[in-house]
Amino acid sequence: IELKSGILNIFLRTGVVFTQVDLWLGLSYCDGKWNEVTVSKEGSVISATMNELREQVLEPRVQQLKVNSPVFIGGIPPEIQSFYRELGLEQGFGGCMKDVKFTRGAVVNLASVSSSAVRVNLDGCLSTDSAVNCRGNDSILVYRGKEQSVYESALQPFTEYLYRVVALNEGGSVSSAWTHARTRESVPQNVPTPSRAHSINGYSIEVTWDKPAGVIGVIEKYILKAYEADGPTVPITSAELADAGMLTGVLRGLHPFTNYAVTLTACTLAGCTESLHALNISTPQEAPEDVQSPTAISFPTFLLMSWSPPKTPNGIITKYTLYMNGIPIYSGNGTKYVVKDLAVFAPHQFLLTACTLAGCTNSSQVTLFTAQLPPSHVDAPVLTVLDSRTIYVQWKEPVEVNGILDRYIIYMTTNEQNFTKWNVIYNSTELFLDFTIPQLFPGTEYLIKLAACTGGGCSVSEASTAITDESTPEGVPAPKAQSHASDSFNVSWTKPEYPNGIITSYGLYMDGVLLQNSSQLSCYAYGLAPWSLHSFRVQACTAKGCALGPLVEARTMEAAPEGMVDVFTTVDGSKEVQLKWLAPNKPNGKVTYTVLVTGLFYADQ
Repeated sequence: IELKSGILNIFLRTGVVFTQVDLWLGLSYCDGKWNEVTVSKEGSVISATMNELREQVLEPRVQQLKVNSPVFIGGIPPEIQSFYRELGLEQGFGGCMKDVKFTRGAVVNLASVSSSAVRVNLDGCLSTDSAVNCRGNDSILVYRGKEQSVYESALQPFTEYLYRVVALNEGGSVSSAWTHARTRESVPQNVPTPSRAHSINGYSIEVTWDKPAGVIGVIEKYILKAYEADGPTVPITSAELADAGMLTGVLRGLHPFTNYAVTLTACTLAGCTESLHALNISTPQEAPEDVQSPTAISFPTFLLMSWSPPKTPNGIITKYTLYMNGIPIYSGNGTKYVVKDLAVFAPHQFLLTACTLAGCTNSSQVTLFTAQLPPSHVDAPVLTVLDSRTIYVQWKEPVEVNGILDRYIIYMTTNEQNFTKWNVIYNSTELFLDFTIPQLFPGTEYLIKLAACTGGGCSVSEASTAITDESTPEGVPAPKAQSHASDSFNVSWTKPEYPNGIITSYGLYMDGVLLQNSSQLSCYAYGLAPWSLHSFRVQACTAKGCALGPLVEARTMEAAPEGMVDVFTTVDGSKEVQLKWLAPNKPNGKVTYTVLVTGLFYADQ
């Protein structure tokens, strides 16, 4: 069924039979009033009626009409137009329809039975103003000239206009058929504030509004926007509602226990307008989210528990409940609690529950330990002397560790350090139970003790004693020989640099002959000739053997020469005498000579 150029066309195809009925209307329907159109098929007669006008066609071959597809009113969707090219479909219907009914059944309410609508106002005509109609005598001259196109402005929005072109020359004129066009909608004006809103829960609200008044055009969609009160001008969330017939919508994605300002935006194809004012609403409380697990400052026998408020409280926190090993141990509004009387370094499971008036939420469970202490007791290490320079150390793990064993430390001192300075010779986290100490000194007494450490500190054992096997001394020093008289020496020496055991005796050799063998560190040698040269060497002995030190030479002090000095003279002339003499029998040192001469001497004039 088409209404085109003043003709109501009925096209009917049943099987292979095609029937067409044309009812001439002219411009009789362009009077701004309602027109009733009836199309019927009774047997072989197909008829069309509008108001008082009627036209019918008899077609004996026409078959029974069965409708088993959707009925399209006002136009055909683009996706199926290719199947009906013979109909010459043009722009869809522009105008108003009401009281649509079929042979069987009551009047159809298009708003309730339609499955889809495109740019259709299902609430009736957009305007009752029918001052402009399409009768020929009421047409207005838009353009006169020789151009073949014209642009007309100052038209009413979303209004249908009829146009035709009249071509004139000296021989007369000819007119085109009437064609219609509709102006686009305008942007909605005076969009109302939502009339009512109620919370579905803390995360969504249902909003109701009234249809905007005075909208010229078809409302394509509504948009609900929620802004945080006193917050940024960017909406927190929005909902786009494509069904413009619905005046209720749901806004989701809100935050519980928050004040919101809700606005309504109405959109036509020309654009959108948001309401100037907003409806204020507060979402209710919900159970908290992101409840943080409790933390603790650990002590050996108690835990100082603390926790932070939930990252998303969703309301006012009414209480916290702290669970330890599944048992509630605290309930209240505080954020700290001391758990007492706990074992050292013991694990405990903790869980925190935070509650609002709407409900409670648990944190994830966390395992916390009390603090570590040093081991209660550490046994002294067991020492085994392997040779003169090596000691093998063994120990046992402490019975009460009081934590996680972290490392072992071995301390050592010797009698050379008066057993007061302890040196660390082993410090390892490998947690082995033995260690070999190399490069020690033979015949030396060592004190060795063990420290076992946890995160809470270290405990040190009593010291164990071991003496390395003796060896021959090393670093025997050179003796120091001092002569304070012409016939004797005071000879002294120190201990070897490395005794390598207990020194049993010291031997002093003078001129290769053992002069003294004792435990003394000095010797007095006498009965020597003045200024005589002697060699000295010290020998140090342990149970394992003896070692000699370096050789040193020294002289006794000088004494007065002994014996006569024989002098011989030879006269060399009237003025010269040559003297010669023999050394004394015992010089007793470095001798210097002095010649004394008496008598008369010549003097140069």
